Amino acid sequence: MTSARIALVHDYLVERGGAEKALAALHEVFPEAPIYTAVYNAQTTLDVFRRADVRTSFLQRLTTRRERYRALLPLYPLAFRAFDLHAYDLVISSASGFAKGVRTRSDARHICYCYTPPRFIWEYQAANEKERLPATARLALRAFRSYLARADREGAALVDRFLTTSRYVAARIEAAYGRRATVVPPPIECDQFAPAPVVDEFFLVVSRLVPYKRIDLVIEAFNRNRLPLLIVGDGRARRRLESMARSERIRFLGHRPQSEVRDLLATCRALIVAAEEDFGMTPLEANASGRPVIAYGAGGARETVVPGVTGVLFPEQTAEALLAALDEFANITFDIEALVQHARTFDKARFQRTIRELVEAEMSSVPVSPVSEHHLQPNMLS
Repeated sequence: MTSARIALVHDYLVERGGAEKALAALHEVFPEAPIYTAVYNAQTTLDVFRRADVRTSFLQRLTTRRERYRALLPLYPLAFRAFDLHAYDLVISSASGFAKGVRTRSDARHICYCYTPPRFIWEYQAANEKERLPATARLALRAFRSYLARADREGAALVDRFLTTSRYVAARIEAAYGRRATVVPPPIECDQFAPAPVVDEFFLVVSRLVPYKRIDLVIEAFNRNRLPLLIVGDGRARRRLESMARSERIRFLGHRPQSEVRDLLATCRALIVAAEEDFGMTPLEANASGRPVIAYGAGGARETVVPGVTGVLFPEQTAEALLAALDEFANITFDIEALVQHARTFDKARFQRTIRELVEAEMSSVPVSPVSEHHLQPNMLS
């Protein structure tokens, strides 16, 4: 294994999200591996990639602008197929799109850490409703959907083994591709977070401001209860959301430095998550900071939030359900140490150790038994 030539492949490096954090953790495990990606913008993604060997596709010559890279969507399958990866014994793709469609040698192994099958292909109607895409974008997706679905299926067929973030996503991978996936929750850098000696009165949202994150229902709830709410993040829905905020105690902070976000996570009363997330790393970062979470009880939140122990779940995406959860939250005393220990079951060191074990098994052609795969999932508090 130590002599294996390894390459990492990622959809695009223009964001600072959970997928990029997972890729950074993978690169720590395999620091000599080059990173192949469709488009790279060093100014808008994580700084750690400036020290990596990043190799881009022909799309790099067309745009690196954060707001335009999605317009190149129909070209992404071609971009990844054009990479020459025949020098590598192992390829690890980090994908929610077409990065898994790279071509490898017939005797090489390809492991895909899949964040989700593309929603705009496999959950087209729901994705349109959640994202509230402009008419031109909807028409373009409809025109190219059949071609993109075929390209995505062909890419999935090239993968030897799927890994994914949650049981929730594993079920979608099986539905889309007919493939089983081993659950390896994404890495939380617990050592970067710590409880604060004093907690403030404000509640916190840390999110991209796009429609499916449902910040609108959080604002509606806090317009009614008049409690302080800080919203960190930016996005195309910001102007509409700001116009909804009638309470003077709701404040939009925009993008903030990571050091400031860590301070806010440690001093908020609770983090609020209103979206249906595939996994959700920020809630666990809040737990690592000693703070509980109030989250919509669907998707990945059901695998990371322990009701009454690390947070509160609300059953519907409505302001009324969130207000009821806030009332429930007010009557619970949370144990800070239990919150921190829960987060540590998802720590980056565990993620990296599991990845090493799975890669060793894959490269030595030793299958991981179903029992072993079950134990790869963090133990939940009970």
